[in-house]
Amino acid sequence: MMDLFLSEPNWNDVVDDDSTRSIISLLDDLETVIWSAVGRGEARLWFCNAVAALNCVTSLDQRDLFRSLLRRRGLNHDLASQLLHLMFDAAPQKPGSVLARRSHVLEKFFQGNPKRVSQWFSCSSSSGGLEQGKGFRALSQFAFKNRDICWEELEWKGKHGQSPAVVATKPHYFLDLDVQQTMQNFLENVPEFWSSEEFAKSVKDGDILFIDRSFFVRYFIDLMYKEESRDVWDVVNEFLMQQPFSLLCGRLLITLEDQDLCYFVESLCKSFGPKLELQRFNDVSNLFVIVLYKSGAYGSIDQLLLFNAVMTHGRQLLRLLRDEEAWEPQQKINEIVSKMTAIPNNPNSLIPIFKIKYKMKTIDVIKYLGLLSWLLYYRMSQECLTPESWESVFMNNQICFRNSNKHALSDEDGPPEEDCSGFDCSTSFRVKSRRKKKARKKRRTYGRHEDGDDELLDYDSASQKLSFQSNTRSWLLSTDGFSSAWSSADLPEYLHRLCLSRWMTWVFEK
Repeated sequence: MMDLFLSEPNWNDVVDDDSTRSIISLLDDLETVIWSAVGRGEARLWFCNAVAALNCVTSLDQRDLFRSLLRRRGLNHDLASQLLHLMFDAAPQKPGSVLARRSHVLEKFFQGNPKRVSQWFSCSSSSGGLEQGKGFRALSQFAFKNRDICWEELEWKGKHGQSPAVVATKPHYFLDLDVQQTMQNFLENVPEFWSSEEFAKSVKDGDILFIDRSFFVRYFIDLMYKEESRDVWDVVNEFLMQQPFSLLCGRLLITLEDQDLCYFVESLCKSFGPKLELQRFNDVSNLFVIVLYKSGAYGSIDQLLLFNAVMTHGRQLLRLLRDEEAWEPQQKINEIVSKMTAIPNNPNSLIPIFKIKYKMKTIDVIKYLGLLSWLLYYRMSQECLTPESWESVFMNNQICFRNSNKHALSDEDGPPEEDCSGFDCSTSFRVKSRRKKKARKKRRTYGRHEDGDDELLDYDSASQKLSFQSNTRSWLLSTDGFSSAWSSADLPEYLHRLCLSRWMTWVFEK
């Protein structure tokens, strides 16, 4: 018998006995085994992905959350660097607009660096026309507009230079410029170019950032933390509000140290406010939100990492444990299951003892209940291998169910049955009895065939149908108002989350 503990416990009947202490001890052992199989890095990634999937964070909240992280303990170089890389990729025009207002600083960026000069100020011809790069366009426009102060600084590849009058009628002559030498002259003798409208316009869209990302990341970090440039922080704040929360979390949370991740979780919990309601526990994503809201990180993130792993990644944990190299952890879990099933069930005292008698912190209670729910997931995956075993679980836990098999036998068997509209076993037995009679009748019909091959062929065909029906059987359950058909592949995950939702409701309501 598998008890899912779906009946609310009697909070006045709390018994502090050896059985409950043994359960807690076994759950501690289970925690150790899971950590050995998963690894903290993987669990941390799962947790960050779960936070990224939250859809209840407003744009203002996400701005404040990440801005406070950037401001925490002064210079947060790694986080700022990741944010800037993300900004360069997603919205380069934002840092580009900042750079355009400070275009004069790029004089040093190009000084003594021919490669950068070539990348930004190069030009090419195509099909007889002139295809100019942004830097080259800025150079040619500035030179022609300010020819009285800089035309002599232009270096030409030919034997003689070109006059402004000739270039005005034949602009493709600019292709004859020796860009490297011309820019060297501009660096030495034409400082006006670096502050010009033409050059500022060329860098405004942010394409120049990709010439040397690391240089510009360092430059913007200095603007943010050393110079405290308000316009840079305005751009950062605007970017943080406009980007999807999932994108920001996916790129930034994984880089945080544990202390900063704890701080982020605590800040996130505060942003939720009293708007969360307990009745939303039925939704798994909302369950995660409320657990965060009610428990926080309390200076350590490990309990939340573990809870998220067992709640949302039950299948992945099972795959890891079924790996050939993980035979030892799986053997240990089988031993834990064996010892746990040998302990007398006491559903009326389990949760109250967790919360009241042992005086546990809320986060510790959540962790243990998460471990207990995953142990049920493991048992259901290992032990419930037939439709009969599933129906036994339903009846033992007073879950009303109906058969919702979409692949019933053909019409000669009659219409498909709806099994067990309640947990009354007699209905199920009557259905099974009718099925047995039909099967015997079929076998007698097959036996009347004169051709033995036909008899074997018909029997095999019927067996395949029965096997197919057994493997694809699904049920409608009273736990969700008979709204979804649950197959044996999905039931372990659904039921263990259902248990966890019920338990969390009891824990937080009392």
